[in-house]
Amino acid sequence: QVQLVESGGGLVQAGGSLRLSCAASGRTLSSYRMAWFRQAPGKEREFVSAISPSVGFTRYADSVKGRFTIFRDDAKNTVSLQMRNLKPEDTAIYYCAARAGAGLSTDVQEYGYWGQGTQVTVST
Repeated sequence: QVQLVESGGGLVQAGGSLRLSCAASGRTLSSYRMAWFRQAPGKEREFVSAISPSVGFTRYADSVKGRFTIFRDDAKNTVSLQMRNLKPEDTAIYYCAARAGAGLSTDVQEYGYWGQGTQVTVST
């Protein structure tokens, strides 16, 4: 089993930055595809970004390309999401997720392990 715990959320003004972190325990993340999803009030959970193990291929939702960067540190068993130029529409609960299967899936159903989420609020 993999346990994931997110941190780093908070309140920030539009144009500001935040870094989210996800710490894993139970198993090493080095063989897992890791991802960030988010869920705004009244909306479905949506894909934000994913990163592969080893080489670290990445994938981003169009809405965050050029503003968000995902990276992982397998030695520390963490994955992070650097968010810049935040917009009010980025306001959501952000979730860290892991999957053992191949590919950088954007499908919520493909991820078997989830954190509890961390709130990000971007004010105007």
